[in-house]
Amino acid sequence: MFEGLEFDSAIRRIDDWQEGFEERRRRAQELSGRLADLCVTVSSESGLVEVSVGSRGELRDLTLEEGIRKRSAADTAQEILRTVESAKRALRDRVQEAVTETVGADSASGRAVIAGYGFEEPR
Repeated sequence: MFEGLEFDSAIRRIDDWQEGFEERRRRAQELSGRLADLCVTVSSESGLVEVSVGSRGELRDLTLEEGIRKRSAADTAQEILRTVESAKRALRDRVQEAVTETVGADSASGRAVIAGYGFEEPR
């Protein structure tokens, strides 16, 4: 039914597919580990506010320097919010970097991860 060359060619293709699947799985696991450990810390321009956000953008830490007491509550609140947004932008950059270095930003997996983080696709 099969000639020897056709059968050998089919076996090689199956082996290539399997290797491709295993490589994609390895890269996906690497990305998962990198994202799970991701934490970004950013200081405000004034240096009075420092925030850390975790891998999902959640606030993990907030540090206020003593000099913040000389500012109004409204100014302090705005500086905290700006710093959190800055940290989330830095997080986005780190997520996109990790995706690019592992599964590829152009891959279906990469696009799905970026979309899952609520970020636009990288340009």
